[in-house]
Amino acid sequence: MALYNKDFSAEAEYVQEGASVSFMKKTYQLLAASMISAAAGAYVTMPYAETVMDFRWFIFGFVIVMVWFVLPMTKNKPGINLMALFAFTFATGVMIVPLLASLISSGNGAVIGNAFLMTSVLFGALSIFAINSKSDFSSWGKPLFITFVVIFIASLVNILILQSPMMHVIITAGILLLFSFFTIYDTQNIANGAYDSPVDAAVSLYLDFFNMFTALLQLLGIMGSDD
Repeated sequence: MALYNKDFSAEAEYVQEGASVSFMKKTYQLLAASMISAAAGAYVTMPYAETVMDFRWFIFGFVIVMVWFVLPMTKNKPGINLMALFAFTFATGVMIVPLLASLISSGNGAVIGNAFLMTSVLFGALSIFAINSKSDFSSWGKPLFITFVVIFIASLVNILILQSPMMHVIITAGILLLFSFFTIYDTQNIANGAYDSPVDAAVSLYLDFFNMFTALLQLLGIMGSDD
């Protein structure tokens, strides 16, 4: 009987491990599809960069509504959650069109490819670290969220009131560091089965990648500027 229980336990562990690997695979497939969706959003609307710039706050508001309301409400609704995911990621691609157009028009178009490559390498390294690390990062959630709120408020204050280039650089570097930590935290949570749906997990990883990418875009753009 003891041998039977031992074998059953080993089999259950094997099945659970297989399910975890399958979940991770689906998550990263959706992450890749989300990046394609964002690239499509940027590509389609690039010729209309000035119009996008005029409606940037509306687009930003749409993205915020998707993150805080629509995606959470649809995460347990198969099919609808996929449509919400791709609508959201498409919109994020549109949102950064003014930044991309600015880099291209200033002769710094190569920065876009460099930033994507650097983000991919950093994201991959952090993900591998999180999956293989024996440390528990589950307690990072609250401190990371508080830091996010502080940086978000500081960013709005700088955009609307201070308009300080130096503060912009500091905040952007802070965003890059913050979402590097978020990548570790979210990846380990996914590996530990903290998410009910691969779509929900993909949203978290996409937000980490997207924010690191845009932060690097801005930092590399500033360093490559002649101003």
